[in-house]
Amino acid sequence: MTSSLSPQPSVSPRVCVIGAGKVGSTLAQRILEKNLANVVLLDVVEGLPQGIALDLLQAKGLEVHDRQIVGTNDYVETANADIVVITAGFPRQPGMNRDDLIGMNAKIVAEAAQKAIAYSPNALLIVVTNPLDVMTYVAWHATQLPSERVMGMAGVLDAARLQTFIAMELGVAIADVSTMVLGGHGDLMLPLPRYCTVRGVPLRELLDAEAIARLMERTRNGGAELVQLFKKGGAYFAPASAACQMIGAILRDRSNLLPAAAYLQGEYGLKDVFIGVPCRLGNKGIEKIIELQLHDRELAELHASAKSVRKNVEIALKVLAE
Repeated sequence: MTSSLSPQPSVSPRVCVIGAGKVGSTLAQRILEKNLANVVLLDVVEGLPQGIALDLLQAKGLEVHDRQIVGTNDYVETANADIVVITAGFPRQPGMNRDDLIGMNAKIVAEAAQKAIAYSPNALLIVVTNPLDVMTYVAWHATQLPSERVMGMAGVLDAARLQTFIAMELGVAIADVSTMVLGGHGDLMLPLPRYCTVRGVPLRELLDAEAIARLMERTRNGGAELVQLFKKGGAYFAPASAACQMIGAILRDRSNLLPAAAYLQGEYGLKDVFIGVPCRLGNKGIEKIIELQLHDRELAELHASAKSVRKNVEIALKVLAE
């Protein structure tokens, strides 16, 4: 006997990407071509997100995926998103560090977060805009969402950069390299050589201290190196891939362990700050923050990074109050 009940159609997940610049448009492409979700791409520039969406749709038959994308200038069309990703804001230029963008980007991020969450009140929020840890705090402050539903992207990107540099140095398959980077997404980030391995072999058994220090420093300056090469603007391929990995972890609900900017409430001895730490990500957002056993020097460096982030958060909140 067959059931009289018809099978219910599955609902495709929906990701809203705010900002159709290089990071946002590349992220939209990644999401579609990995067949992760339908995408709404929003930007304030008329015609830009619509054109990018149409261009990506015309590649659909070639890339063979089942997803849809809409370009828009209206937040109404972003409604009912499962995930909102904020990439909007000004990029770095040569001679600038990420913190120079605080005044320029705080109001953009706060407004984008508030408008997006007004139409998608149940969405998770991922922030990519720099200075990342500060802007993640701004987005959380502006929306008052539960902290587990707000996160910043940077740790995945920083760990991927270190992974690349180690693989290049040793001439090994990148899939064999595992890395971990904590702290703010900036000059005070904390790559952890003790937690870096190549197919389980500790990095310190494969490279001397001088080589490891050089790779850690290149990781800290990974974004600046690209800004200098590009002359105008910053990285976008790798940041888009990093955000896409987080989106995949959330939508597939696999409880992946990834470094992300998370709100700390006593972990690592830190409170009221978003900073990069290893997290377990699933469809509810940050399921758990993992506390690594840090040496005294490592913990001191993490606290120094957090202190810098807090100082810049205060600047951002003053900008928003003006």
